[in-house]
Amino acid sequence: MLAKKQLEFPLPQLKKHVGGRDVSARGAFFCRDTLVFTAQVPRTMGAAAVVLRIAPDGGRDADHPFAFVDTKGGIDTYRLSVSLKELTSPRTHGLFYYELLFLRSGDTLFTDTKSDNVSFSLSTESRGRFRLLVSENEYTTPAWFHGKTMYHIFVDRFAPHGGVHPEGAVYHEGWYEEIEQFGAYPGAPVANNEFFGGTLWGVIDKLDYLAELGVGVIYLSPIFKSVSNHKYDTGDYETVDPQFGGRRALDALIAAAAERGMGVMLDGVFNHTGDNSRYFDRYSTYGGNGAYNSKQSPYYDWFYFKQYPDKYECWWDIPILPKLNLSNPAVHQYFVGEGGIIDTYTKAGILGWRLDVADELPNAFLDDLRLRVKNATGGEGVVLGEVWENAADKIAYGKRRRYFEGKQLDSVMNYPLRRGIISFVRDGDAAALCAALRELWGSYPTSVCHSLMNILSTHDTERILTTLGGQKDDGRFTNAELRKMRMSPAARAIALSRLRIAAALQYTVFGVPSLFYGDEAGLEGYHDPFCRRPYPWGREDKSLLRYYKKLGRIRRENAVFADGDFEIVAESAHAIAFSRKNEKGHIIVGANCGSEPFSICLPRPARDLLSGKQYGRRVTLDAGEVCVWRIKHVSSHH
Repeated sequence: MLAKKQLEFPLPQLKKHVGGRDVSARGAFFCRDTLVFTAQVPRTMGAAAVVLRIAPDGGRDADHPFAFVDTKGGIDTYRLSVSLKELTSPRTHGLFYYELLFLRSGDTLFTDTKSDNVSFSLSTESRGRFRLLVSENEYTTPAWFHGKTMYHIFVDRFAPHGGVHPEGAVYHEGWYEEIEQFGAYPGAPVANNEFFGGTLWGVIDKLDYLAELGVGVIYLSPIFKSVSNHKYDTGDYETVDPQFGGRRALDALIAAAAERGMGVMLDGVFNHTGDNSRYFDRYSTYGGNGAYNSKQSPYYDWFYFKQYPDKYECWWDIPILPKLNLSNPAVHQYFVGEGGIIDTYTKAGILGWRLDVADELPNAFLDDLRLRVKNATGGEGVVLGEVWENAADKIAYGKRRRYFEGKQLDSVMNYPLRRGIISFVRDGDAAALCAALRELWGSYPTSVCHSLMNILSTHDTERILTTLGGQKDDGRFTNAELRKMRMSPAARAIALSRLRIAAALQYTVFGVPSLFYGDEAGLEGYHDPFCRRPYPWGREDKSLLRYYKKLGRIRRENAVFADGDFEIVAESAHAIAFSRKNEKGHIIVGANCGSEPFSICLPRPARDLLSGKQYGRRVTLDAGEVCVWRIKHVSSHH
């Protein structure tokens, strides 16, 4: 790093503009854009020139010098106006990395960038570069999806009604009984043939309830035929499981949801099938025509056999999940070709797909899947990927992914936000949340940000209420112990107050909140399968449920949440305030997870949409308080 004496000047100020608009907090643009970089450099820094050095991911550097503009008040201003077409040539789009060089008489200083892709320090050697993601000009995400609220349903555990009970399945007689099947240790084999009887007919019965929550998108856990309750081990993609009501129930749900302005999103599990499937058919359930039965099977080369038939590639070495060869043209065509699985269900009215383990799906498969969805829906279908990290520069299995360059995903599941919110509301770490928000807003294309699937719980994580107040699942407890563990009334009260803050943030930052069934009712539960308990109909936490309905209403009644700009306007060690603003409205959200009051200044007097209280310009948030202020619009007309 720089010697201390060299740091006796303020950092230069760096700005980016597109079309006269300040985009300094952003790092993703279109091929058509012209970027205007402005560097305001303190005279005391001794820089004689400023250069932008850029390289495509894995490519060679190119230098672009800034032009000197003027000197005022001891500040030298330099500017570089360059079209992205010129800046990224000979490539037209993709991921690039750049840094700024400040040339001095004795040395050169380099920008050393932080993970948020905005802030930086200076170094005497090249260290960390800014990311620049350039997308194809026609890349957009469906506007109808922005501003919606999503509801994530694990079908067997949401609402019972109809459906068939196949031979071999173990059904609970009572909806409120405890889960019986769980591994003796993490990863231990489990039959997963324990059912409570939730169906798609049951979901239809509860559509009015979902409407009261403000739900606009219903995301279903896998519904294709399978022997398990979770159905991530698909048996037959062409059949909606009769346990859930079959194809007739799915068609009825799509129609009934559409009447209420809701879209239905399916879980697409295409990386692997089940070993008990028509394709693999290890147990000859489907007539003995599967890849496991014979090398002459039409499905033989759909899988990766190491030593036929018992040694084959599977997901995470789990034998019941043999991995599909998606590069095989026949497999590719089956899923994403004309008349294939994606085409069939999307044309039947499915408005979105959440792709399981998107990191493992080949580029060509994702390209054609998105194209198939868009063609079947006139561009309105949504494609989301399960990605646990920053997806802008994600490397999976040694290869950089190109999710957001224009041909693959509309957006991803927002695990970084989940981690940031938990760190903030449970541990009081505002810096972790601010870093996550700045990094995502500074890395992803704008429309991707507005389509993010913002989660607090999923079928893969412990319940958010347990995370915020329960004893930590740090390996000390067996599954048998975790099954019985519940919070004390005092711990639960703390968790509930934290959840109110977490949910308010989830519903107001950029992206689409995804509410995991039962979180709004106060369900507790550690990791799978204990996060998958049945919805507690008639036993809900009524106060929490009212709060979630209010959040849904706030979101529905304020269009700024669909595509408003985002900016953190105030922060301390344990508190944060951010703004959502555009021509449709202006909202400021403040949350304090510390023990000391947090003071901020609003641009005008405002009303808190959560409490209904009116506030003046100077506002103090008490410990554990969250507010969503609607700033009154002042007309420019007199």
